[in-house]
Amino acid sequence: MPCELILVLDAPSPREVTPTLKRLAGTVRWVKIGLEMFTASGPDCVREIAGLGFEVFLDLKLHDIPNTVARAVESVSRLPIGMLTLHTAGGREMMAWAVRAQQQSAPGLRLLGVTVLTSMGGTELNETGVAGTAEHQVVRLGRLAADAGLRGLVCSPREIAPLRASLPSEMTLVTPGIRPRGAAADDQTRVMTPAEAARAGASFIVVGRPIFKAPDPAEAARTILVELGGQVAEVR
Repeated sequence: MPCELILVLDAPSPREVTPTLKRLAGTVRWVKIGLEMFTASGPDCVREIAGLGFEVFLDLKLHDIPNTVARAVESVSRLPIGMLTLHTAGGREMMAWAVRAQQQSAPGLRLLGVTVLTSMGGTELNETGVAGTAEHQVVRLGRLAADAGLRGLVCSPREIAPLRASLPSEMTLVTPGIRPRGAAADDQTRVMTPAEAARAGASFIVVGRPIFKAPDPAEAARTILVELGGQVAEVR
């Protein structure tokens, strides 16, 4: 399976990104809506972005008691989304409840477990009481997620290879922390280029600022797609 590109929408309102999205139509198929836009604009932002013809990855990183997360999955699955995140640190039972809710409410929805945030390294993990390296923690949480029934994870590109060695081959791996050559790392600490992530086994890469800040966002996106070895997508 070729590695696909997901564009991050780092803005509080769809209005701020719509002009750029219209320029990217026919190039980028997937977009990621995170907490900033969802909390500022509400569920309607998902409908508005999906109405432009994009597939939506809703990155809410759900983390609560099992029943609350399950109900949240049921609720949000009514929106036009293709992917949804939860924190694997919530534990086996929370993830299992979320999987059951997803299977009953939206069988086609990809439920992704977030392992270790790409802004965190070994020092930050140690400060929270987690011993060992980021890679060790990612693999441990990835195995737990797979045992709980998840079939997708969000992880740093640096942990793609060890996860591929430890988990079923059908596991979807979505990787932020992607920076084209010459781009600033910003607040990410564990990064790779698009080509490196694709070779390591990423299913999707997540890119935001290097596209939105480019003089020509569509050309920046096409350059990344070429680096991935893929074709420019036909947005449905």
